[in-house]
Amino acid sequence: MSVTGEKTGHSLTQEILSYLDLATKAAAWGTLGTLRTFLSFSVDKDVQRLLRAIAGHGVDRDAIVDVLTNRSREQRQVISRAFQERTHQDLLTSLQAAVSGNLERIVVALLRPAAHFDAQELRTALKDAGSAEDVVVEILGTRAPAQLQECLAAYKHDFQVEAEEDIKSKTSGTLQDLLLALAKGGRESYSEIIDYNLAEQDVQALARAAGPGTDGTWVLVLTRRNPEHLLRVFEQYRRWTGRELEQTVRDRFHGDAQRALLGLASVIRNTPLYFADKLHQALQETEPNYQVLMRILISRSETDLLSIRAEFRKKFGKSLYSSLQDAVTGDCRLALLTLCRAEDL
Repeated sequence: MSVTGEKTGHSLTQEILSYLDLATKAAAWGTLGTLRTFLSFSVDKDVQRLLRAIAGHGVDRDAIVDVLTNRSREQRQVISRAFQERTHQDLLTSLQAAVSGNLERIVVALLRPAAHFDAQELRTALKDAGSAEDVVVEILGTRAPAQLQECLAAYKHDFQVEAEEDIKSKTSGTLQDLLLALAKGGRESYSEIIDYNLAEQDVQALARAAGPGTDGTWVLVLTRRNPEHLLRVFEQYRRWTGRELEQTVRDRFHGDAQRALLGLASVIRNTPLYFADKLHQALQETEPNYQVLMRILISRSETDLLSIRAEFRKKFGKSLYSSLQDAVTGDCRLALLTLCRAEDL
């Protein structure tokens, strides 16, 4: 990349940034999240501000939102511990007494450790047969290995039962096999070595797995291989069979197993686009699905929400920020917009 005379008005940094693809490249500060560690962090000031927000004649909801949505999850945990030490009261309990509705749900999601929040979402989904495959695939299929193990440990701690046992009792058949395989966390890590022979073997195995008793092949390949390898498998499958792998899934599977496999394939192909689709769907409902909006915006705010925003704008022709502005109402509106952070022009 060269700096030409036509660009003398721009700094080198600006030129470099102009070449970054927001959906695939790390931002200038090294993360694709919208929420970073607050550099001027003062735990004492934040504790005092939260105390003032809930101790006056009226609750200062804006102050609560401003603190919690502008601090990293680690900083929020520091605030929570300091609040307990200084007041001998639990911060979450105190805030729950001060706010209600969707804002209360956001406060809970922001203040709970990530693993415990994911564990609660898993538990709720498994108790609701209508949404099990959607939420469980989202959590088990998109969390990093360490995050997944922490989530499963929190699940056992909070509910006194292994997540796998709940999966076995609430699901069956191919869906159960798929979710149990994801929960094992056995996906191979990317070695940067392209194994063309294995990719060809996987393509042939999937192409042959068309009859009864072959569902296990689909589960094994899609839950064990690393995403980079699977992208090659998807492409070679298309060349080998003349159709996209998802088309075969739609023909080969039905019901919750089909939805789970299609969701997992979407995660593998493009995780930010997968989340953009889920956010768009949540916003298209007659009443926005606030739980989905909260879960995704909070869980991805420190990882790849910038990429999700870019994919949302590219696919739907409208920014996520504007879509939230148009659809979301009530006390939680400011919190969700702050997590999203900014407009994408």
